[in-house]
Amino acid sequence: MPDKTYYITTPIYYANAPLHIGHAYSTVAADVAKRWQALRGREVFMLTGMDEHGEKIYRSSAASGVKPQDWVDRYADEAKKLWAFMNVSCDGFVRTTDSAHKETVREVFRRLRAKGDIYDSEYEGPYCVSCETFFSAQQVKDAGECCPDCGKKITEIKKESALFFRLSSYGGKLLDFYRANPDFLEPPGMANKTIDSVTRGLNDLCVTRERVSWGIPVPGDASKTIYVWFDALLNYLSAAGFPHDMGLFHKLWPADCHIVGKEIYYFHSVIWPAMLMALELPLPEKVYGHGWWTLKDDKISKSTGNIVTPYEVCEKFHPDILRFFFLREMPFGTDGAFSMERIGERYTADLANPLGNLFKRTEVMLEKYFGGKIPESGSFDEAILQKQKETLESFSRHMDALRFHGALNALWELIDAANRFIEEQKPWVLYKEKSPKLNDVLLTLSGCLEFVTGLLSPFMPVKCAEMAAHIDWKIQMPEAGSARKGRPIPGGAILFPAVEK
Repeated sequence: MPDKTYYITTPIYYANAPLHIGHAYSTVAADVAKRWQALRGREVFMLTGMDEHGEKIYRSSAASGVKPQDWVDRYADEAKKLWAFMNVSCDGFVRTTDSAHKETVREVFRRLRAKGDIYDSEYEGPYCVSCETFFSAQQVKDAGECCPDCGKKITEIKKESALFFRLSSYGGKLLDFYRANPDFLEPPGMANKTIDSVTRGLNDLCVTRERVSWGIPVPGDASKTIYVWFDALLNYLSAAGFPHDMGLFHKLWPADCHIVGKEIYYFHSVIWPAMLMALELPLPEKVYGHGWWTLKDDKISKSTGNIVTPYEVCEKFHPDILRFFFLREMPFGTDGAFSMERIGERYTADLANPLGNLFKRTEVMLEKYFGGKIPESGSFDEAILQKQKETLESFSRHMDALRFHGALNALWELIDAANRFIEEQKPWVLYKEKSPKLNDVLLTLSGCLEFVTGLLSPFMPVKCAEMAAHIDWKIQMPEAGSARKGRPIPGGAILFPAVEK
């Protein structure tokens, strides 16, 4: 569909603790993917937001003597400030307490109940308030009578009237869809685990709670509230206009990609597509699960007590450096070890040395040899031109597949090639010899600065704006072999100054 907007989403984050670098990782990845598509000329829409219902939030707000709505309002405000601080440009910010979202949830519930995909029954069994997740007795037993996910104490729900979603009836349809759409689940390890889980069989899902007041009441039965996960997953539809703005919905849906952490991959790869099948709506193009950041071998999370916030990291480094580190340090989809020392090493090895030096050396030579201008004549070096073409092809392929690490590897191969080009061509010798080849060398290097700035801009929008100002260039999708002959190059301060260890 040519006028289809590129629609990418993050998880909506639970309004019960300060957001940490794990949340920032998901959000930055979505922002980079969105900026890449915009750089290519596509209309884009990125969604993030807050998950604001559930028993855990009610308990936390009550313990603090705060009304639940005031409690979640505070966390929503803090989230918006954090994303602005991290140079994230989201187009939608959905909250599950929004009136439009509530109406979407109620309408979906009514439709599925009328269809028979939601039915009356009773629930009795384990429930983790911390994870807001139902578990089987066997799962809890295998985990030592604790939550299989977070390890906390399990709540035993006594028999209560409940409504269930017929998840079990969609197992075969899900497997057929996975086979017909092999790119739907990424990365492969998480995909295989999901397929194995569905192959072993699905149980129907309890989608209501009794005696949990902080939630959306079930239409026609105010004694029950809708299960927080059923509520939360529908944010991707409510923010896209379903069913209140179908013009917007047809422009956005289906989503191009849901980016989620691996701890909630099952909800998005099994429960969510089954809900969409029940609604007879198209499924998203992709669900991509990423790994965790660990600190001293433990997952960074509130439950482990080792939260690191972006604000702490950015006391030392610019937010764009953290953005870069997230997606340069490890392949998207795997776990990675976090430390301030490692950020410093990555900063020096990738930014201060090869990239910063490439800019500074080129600017200095242009000032010294050509009065601060790109040469007015000359030819682009054929070897570097070919390298740019290869880089653009590889970078684009990796970015479209959300393989950010591979894209940056390709770009840094070009940066390294440009630095080697300086050493091989020895422009300082060409200048002394008054060789006309000096024009070719500096013209080529000037073109490399534009090329690198354009491709790197989705990762580091603020720092790349500084880089663009150094060469008086408007950030755009670069072309291989492009250089603006005779244009002044203002230069500027060192882009990536050395930092203390």
